[in-house]
Amino acid sequence: MANSNPFYSAWSPRVLSVLRIVAGFLFLEHGLQILLAFPAAAQPGGTPAPLLSFMGITGALELVGGLLLMLGLLTRLVAFILSGQMAVAYFMAHAPQGFWPVLNKGELAALYSFVFLYLAAAGGGVWSLDNLLWRGDGNSSHTGTANGSVREKV
Repeated sequence: MANSNPFYSAWSPRVLSVLRIVAGFLFLEHGLQILLAFPAAAQPGGTPAPLLSFMGITGALELVGGLLLMLGLLTRLVAFILSGQMAVAYFMAHAPQGFWPVLNKGELAALYSFVFLYLAAAGGGVWSLDNLLWRGDGNSSHTGTANGSVREKV
């Protein structure tokens, strides 16, 4: 049964956008570390990874994907790709170290994978370029959608 509380109906799409923006920013930081060694190097020796290496491609996905998520542009596609990237990272780098994510240091990869999977299903929320470019017409602040949820128009 759907919750008809106006507070939740109004704020759920907005909090979805906040989740997307924060997750995108945090993910973008990982890409910056790998590709630019900023704000600190991810690699031993403090050097950026070469772009045409496994780590370089990973960093590019994290940098570009994080930026696109922050903007809410192509959210579902980008989030789906990044969810898969994090699942691969978990099973390649962490799972061989043991079963428990807290012991194999894979909890961040697992959490990112499922947050991105959720964003792939839920979309970018009302504060996204996806909403602005493809769904909103700017006539009012809110409108109902086909499934009865509230969507803010920008």
